[in-house]
Amino acid sequence: MRVLVTNDDGVEAPGLHALASALVDAGHDVVVVAPSGQRSGSGAAIGRLHRAGPIAWTAVEWPDLARVPVHALDVPPAAAVYAGCMGAFGPAPDIVASGVNPGMNYGHLVLHSGTVGAALTARELGIPAVAVSIAWGDEEHFETAAMIATDAVDWLATQSGAPMVANINVPNVALEDVRGVRGAKLSRFNERWSAETSSGELHLEYVGHSTPFDPDSDFAVVTSGAAAVTLLEGVAQVAGNATAPARALARALDTRVMCRGVA
Repeated sequence: MRVLVTNDDGVEAPGLHALASALVDAGHDVVVVAPSGQRSGSGAAIGRLHRAGPIAWTAVEWPDLARVPVHALDVPPAAAVYAGCMGAFGPAPDIVASGVNPGMNYGHLVLHSGTVGAALTARELGIPAVAVSIAWGDEEHFETAAMIATDAVDWLATQSGAPMVANINVPNVALEDVRGVRGAKLSRFNERWSAETSSGELHLEYVGHSTPFDPDSDFAVVTSGAAAVTLLEGVAQVAGNATAPARALARALDTRVMCRGVA
């Protein structure tokens, strides 16, 4: 398959290199399209694209992957996915692989993560995607997460129906030390932060967790030593009877707007 590889840490990040290498070793046709520098926390942002002028682009050489085209763009990862999926660097990919990100993207962080944002963007373009991250650690075992992500790419390619996004979080250990792979749900938000201002500066500091994580949540699964897999839908309406409350809200707003118009 043709796989577009991207990330949010920049084109020279070791996690990106590990993911591309694993996919090449698996026999895939790999093209790397990634931000030229650090873009963590960018979510699915694309920046100003249309009518904003040309975007800086550089071809990068990786000596040990000489046959892999590597493109660095001065854009967030979601915009890199747009460029790669719309033919800027050859045929559109069959699948997108984003990562390997140092630091888990669990729970509410999928909303803010550039790694996951790139994968969700691919899904909205009709292309399945994998976003893969590892837990923090003194030694970064990117190759462990890259191997698991490569297997996920192969599995997603066999699935029919609407394209899926697999968000995979992996413990930062050697592959032989991973205690299996489990399906997980997104962790609920339970973080505590402090926010203070002084001398024209804002100081935000992560304090800790408010309560323990549910044992079947993605964070808890990874901290137990297993890799966690969560499937994401991307942009979707509220499930269930969503049209009824939406119409009720529309009627209420319509009444107020029309009344102001008469006045």
